[in-house]
Amino acid sequence: MAEFLASIFGTEKDRVNCPFYFKTGACTHGERCSRQHNRPTYSQTVLLNHMYRSPVNLSINPEVQRVGGMPDDQVQSHFDEFFEDLYLELVEKYGPIEELNICENLGDHLVVISV
Repeated sequence: MAEFLASIFGTEKDRVNCPFYFKTGACTHGERCSRQHNRPTYSQTVLLNHMYRSPVNLSINPEVQRVGGMPDDQVQSHFDEFFEDLYLELVEKYGPIEELNICENLGDHLVVISV
């Protein structure tokens, strides 16, 4: 029995542990997920959710949608300013940073549409 449970741990067959959280460290269902999220007791990684709001996401910024989008150089400039501000503030408050990754997921199921 223990061998079977070990073989399905973190897979879709595992009805106790969330396989998506197991693989990525995040779950689209968040706290509403019916499965268990095993968080590490110690980690050198810090996850800061929902920090960067890209101007490319038209549902967030209707003004950008109205004028027909934003040039790539402005999008890059927007991101660069955000990155620099975040990096400097984190270094000032918490010390040296080994690596800073910023991820964006604009999948249809993750984009909030304001009406």
